[in-house]
Amino acid sequence: MANTFLTLDGVASVLPDGRTLFSDLHESFDDRPTGLVGRNGVGKSTLARMLAGHEAPARGRIGRAATTYYLAQRAADDSASSVAELAGVGEAIAALARIEAGSSDQRDFDAVDERWDMRERLLDALQAEGLGHLTPDARTSALSGGEAMRVGLLGARLCGADYLILDEPSNHLDREARSELRNWLRTWTGGLLVVSHDRELLGDMARIVELSPQGLRSYGGGYAFYAETSAQERDAAQRSLDASKLERKRAEQAMREQQERQVRRQSRGRRDAGDANLPRIMLGGRQSRSEATAGKLEQQREATREALAAKVADAARRVNEDVAPALLVPGTARVARRRVAVLQDVVLPHVRGGARTIDVVLRGNQRVGITGRNGSGKSTLLHVLAGRIAPLSGSIDVPVRVAWLDQRLATLDPARPLIVQMREAAPSVAEDTLRLRLALLGLDARKIGIPTGSLSGGERLKAALAQALVAEPPPELLLLDEPGNHLDIASLEALEAMLMQYEGALVVVSHDEAFLDRLALTDRLSPTPEGWRLLPW
Repeated sequence: MANTFLTLDGVASVLPDGRTLFSDLHESFDDRPTGLVGRNGVGKSTLARMLAGHEAPARGRIGRAATTYYLAQRAADDSASSVAELAGVGEAIAALARIEAGSSDQRDFDAVDERWDMRERLLDALQAEGLGHLTPDARTSALSGGEAMRVGLLGARLCGADYLILDEPSNHLDREARSELRNWLRTWTGGLLVVSHDRELLGDMARIVELSPQGLRSYGGGYAFYAETSAQERDAAQRSLDASKLERKRAEQAMREQQERQVRRQSRGRRDAGDANLPRIMLGGRQSRSEATAGKLEQQREATREALAAKVADAARRVNEDVAPALLVPGTARVARRRVAVLQDVVLPHVRGGARTIDVVLRGNQRVGITGRNGSGKSTLLHVLAGRIAPLSGSIDVPVRVAWLDQRLATLDPARPLIVQMREAAPSVAEDTLRLRLALLGLDARKIGIPTGSLSGGERLKAALAQALVAEPPPELLLLDEPGNHLDIASLEALEAMLMQYEGALVVVSHDEAFLDRLALTDRLSPTPEGWRLLPW
């Protein structure tokens, strides 16, 4: 019999503005590896924090029969400052240092507990993970996204918890690190909940739980079963909508015909009454009864219309929940074989080994995928191409308009609303047009009017994409650093479709080979000990 670690009993989340994010959630989580999926902004990360005890529900209760370890989606951003803190052992190591310096405070001994060798264990784990160049007190701001995620995952191995709650754990990881993560999780014997859009990782789960505005729904089996079942449900919802619309159309026609027959009967009755030369009082009684009958019939028809309209609206709501967001393609002209970037004898900052230097020419007809290990300089190269940081030496020429989206979404100001930043990026575009484009992305009027730092990870990424692609004039070179991170599966598929239609030069960094294979790339650019190599895809 499965061990139940966590239970939800009528759990609800209410946002500071009073809006209900989700409510009346009932579910149990046992020792089956479970994937949590759902659209961006539906509340997956909020639910994960609640399950881990990092956030309290507005209503309901959460039962815990296990110790938990929680890895946040934006691990480095949410940690305090150091590698030890990111690994979840900063408090123990700091307390140990105070004890070694002479502290006798009981709180320090409680923080250390039995972990007197935690500093050595962390150093050994960093070395084994290929992160031996990091120290426990190293600043997280100096880490790449992949390094930060790997340190956070080290914490999951060191913590000794019964239940792991990992929010997008494969984000930023290179191909080898993703494979190692999957292998480790397959051998994990405790409870596991993974919030993810990684279709390979979700395929390893024993069940999938979907969070939607209607609540939680559990699907036995892995991602393939969930995807097949969801597709069948979408088809059934569309058939139900079509049938409801047809039913309403036929009912409307029948009610019109009934009303026409009633009008004819009333007209005929008035003529017959006139011909019969009846007293006025009898004529008035007949007319009153006829009008009363007509009123009742009209009330019945109106009630039928309302019931049919509600039935269609309910069916439409179920269909609309599954409508994929639409990413609009920037309207740039092809720049054909024109040079869009020339790097000559460039030495990249913060990069070690042969990958420090690069010589490359990129043209307008090229679609380049940049792959390689974490920390090898991929993001740094994009920063240099975008003109955000300067090379240590060498020359760089990028004569075209560039749109750039980095891993940390630095182009967005987290303190200001998205609609304000969109107006600044495209001052000649009508605000109604901007709002429509954002609505097609699933960003409604409320979300575009609050600081972007309050949005979910997926919503922030879509916001940054919208801001980059609406810029005037349109970009001729599009630089994307791990654009699939944080996106739900429907949004990821929409991004793939948009990039397939984009006619400018494209340079994209990603560790998701399935995603890259869908982009019709022409070249692969990879760092090697001998330098960067550009080869046909």
